[in-house]
Amino acid sequence: MHNCPSLPWLANGRFPLYLAPMAGFTDAAFRTLAKEQGADVLVSEFVHAKALLFGDGHYWKTIAFDEIQRPFGVQLFGDEPASMAQAARAVCERLNPDFIDLNFGCPSPRVTGSCAGSALLKDLPQLEKITSAAVNAVGDKIPVTAKTRLGWDSEHIVIDEVLDILQSSGARALVIHARTKAQRYRGHADWETIGRIADKATIPIIANGSITSAADIQAIRARYPKIAGAMIGRAAIGYPWIFSEIKAALRGEVPQPPDLQTRWNTLVRYAELALPRMHGPKPIRALHSALVKLTAGMPNSRTLRLKFNRLENLEQLKQLAREHLAAHQQEGDSLEKPDDRSHIENNFKN
Repeated sequence: MHNCPSLPWLANGRFPLYLAPMAGFTDAAFRTLAKEQGADVLVSEFVHAKALLFGDGHYWKTIAFDEIQRPFGVQLFGDEPASMAQAARAVCERLNPDFIDLNFGCPSPRVTGSCAGSALLKDLPQLEKITSAAVNAVGDKIPVTAKTRLGWDSEHIVIDEVLDILQSSGARALVIHARTKAQRYRGHADWETIGRIADKATIPIIANGSITSAADIQAIRARYPKIAGAMIGRAAIGYPWIFSEIKAALRGEVPQPPDLQTRWNTLVRYAELALPRMHGPKPIRALHSALVKLTAGMPNSRTLRLKFNRLENLEQLKQLAREHLAAHQQEGDSLEKPDDRSHIENNFKN
């Protein structure tokens, strides 16, 4: 058992569930939904260190959070130790999150093309410099953690070396997405390697990849008892109830999927939370993609999604909810958990 005074959610045998940072998906409104459904730890959408330092205020808005979202981490990515250190210090002073997370795992060409994200798995000396710089920049004020992958490809698995670097550089915890950069999101994640790393690590190791149900969490905990927690990504997109279902199963209860009324209540609540942050003449149009994802598994969802294109305001969304509920609740239409995430893979960033 790891003693984690600076990361109390990982201390005393707890097994926290993290919501993965996913650019374009885990905005502040969705993070609140996940928290309400049982997510223990939240992480911001990742942001480029230089964008925070030299960009406009938009980038700070993407990592802003409410107190209800704690414990909360801000995830940074970049290729230079100096800018990563400066950004970490600025975030610490301005937002005071519970931790700073360093992104060493994003496989997006936009990120790796700038020698950041998982590209640093091909340049471990630079990865070490960035980690040390960030840790030194914030000192004892805020712990620094990291998220990474197994390696660039199957011929270059470097997770053991990365662990050694992070531990010696002062990182306090490590999330491992158990695929290589080359795999992106294909194939089943290699939980066995996460378990092996957790067995020898002196810092907590959090598992990420291919976690889609309570059964997956139970299997990880049974097979690899040294793993300290789990991070859930794509399985939560459009389905924040996965956290409450996992928590129920771990209590020995039979998880109950949300009924249609609950689904609509949550969808409308998302809009109410997100709209104040939107701008433009018809801000609800900016929520179209997120609203569509929240309809996955709802009856007649294809027609419903087309109607979203014509929404002008929140009241019209609420009216659509009333009409849809009236049409389908009496029919007893079944709801299905949206298991297929292939349609979003090309847009997934972390």
